[in-house]
Amino acid sequence: MKQPIGSYPHVRVRDDGRAMVSQAGSVLLVETVRKIGLDQAISAALTPWQRPRAVHDPGKMLVDLALAVALGGDCLADVAMLRAEPGVFGPVASDPTVSRLIGTLAASGEKALTAIRAARSEVRKRVWELAGGRAPDAGGQVTVDLDGVLVVAHSDKEDAAPTWKKTYGHHPLMGFVDHGPGGTGEPVAAHLRPGNAGSNTAADHITVARLALAQLPKKYRRGRRTLIRCDSAGGTHEFVAWLAQRGRWLSYSVGMVITEAIHEHVLKIPASAWTPAVESDGEVRDGAWVAELTGDLLDGWPQGIRLIVRKERPHPGAQLRITDADGMRITCFATNTLNQPIAGLELRHRLRARAENRIRAARATGLRNLPLHGTAQNKVWLEIVQLALELLAWMPMLALTGKTRLWEPRRLRLRLFSAAGQLVTTGRRRILRLARHWPWTHEITDALERLAPLPNPG
Repeated sequence: MKQPIGSYPHVRVRDDGRAMVSQAGSVLLVETVRKIGLDQAISAALTPWQRPRAVHDPGKMLVDLALAVALGGDCLADVAMLRAEPGVFGPVASDPTVSRLIGTLAASGEKALTAIRAARSEVRKRVWELAGGRAPDAGGQVTVDLDGVLVVAHSDKEDAAPTWKKTYGHHPLMGFVDHGPGGTGEPVAAHLRPGNAGSNTAADHITVARLALAQLPKKYRRGRRTLIRCDSAGGTHEFVAWLAQRGRWLSYSVGMVITEAIHEHVLKIPASAWTPAVESDGEVRDGAWVAELTGDLLDGWPQGIRLIVRKERPHPGAQLRITDADGMRITCFATNTLNQPIAGLELRHRLRARAENRIRAARATGLRNLPLHGTAQNKVWLEIVQLALELLAWMPMLALTGKTRLWEPRRLRLRLFSAAGQLVTTGRRRILRLARHWPWTHEITDALERLAPLPNPG
């Protein structure tokens, strides 16, 4: 009897396979691009950068880069994996051509960035309309989360600097639309900053908020139906005043730094004034209470502001800070939402933690580092990363259901996009046959069936 050698079967490898397609599941992203008209919108926006007699369209090249990043690429050269599969992705430009395009767009500065952002806003409006009840504004309100991201630089890049975490790199500030518990989220703003940029810089928060609002449908660019959430980095007089400015009237839920004055007021709150905090399912949150602060603490802040504080028993191993009180972890936030119980408002603010999931997805989708040297080039790269993240959010919103809609980029790549297939040409039709034994093949085919009846872009 032969004894097996090793734990895995021995496979003989040959290089004479025909009509095989790697990353065949990425046809989901390609079909999403086609149905939402992303390629057409970006191509129209980048028409001024179309060179005479050029073979490759600049919009197609930019969308190709976004597809490559969505599939796991982290530099311009990774577009080669699309070039290797022309049957699925069509003709893809060479590396030098792609590099020249990025240089050209970077040289035009804000003009190119504005054109790309306008196209993204146009497509976003169409996607939300197609999604209907699954869109992030289905409940009549849109929530935008602002948060900073530290991007480490392993080489000397323009504007790279030491960060507050004692690393070296950049500190972009980003905005994400929250899809709620049934979905993920999509980027709506990215502002590239040096690594030593301050966390509490009101001007940067205003810049990112403007970029985020410009990405939303017009009816959400002002008014209480748009909620801006951020941590204590946004808790400045200037930023809160900008959000509440007459004519803008945005809703906000902004974290606040525990100052000495707030700390003293917390110590004076009677036990009867504390209300138990709640969880998403309505159950009481164990060991957590909330209360509302009033009085002279609100002086100098916009009219209608509410200051809500939470105390909670620290988790095992957590160290108390000097601003904590009576062995409890103290946090505070400000909001202008009236006529709602403070426990519900505190839960709404605590759900801002979902933005950390968006940041983790961004790091896994081209934001682990900035691959280019110049700041202008890396600003274009940030737009490409946002396009990739949007595709990874829009495709599940339109085509996936249940728990699969919550899958993060890495799981989408491992289970859906990496599925193998065979491309068969018969007559004038091209048929992609997916591996029948792959456990998630039915997820891909079902998703394609949901995309098929969507109207083609006019």
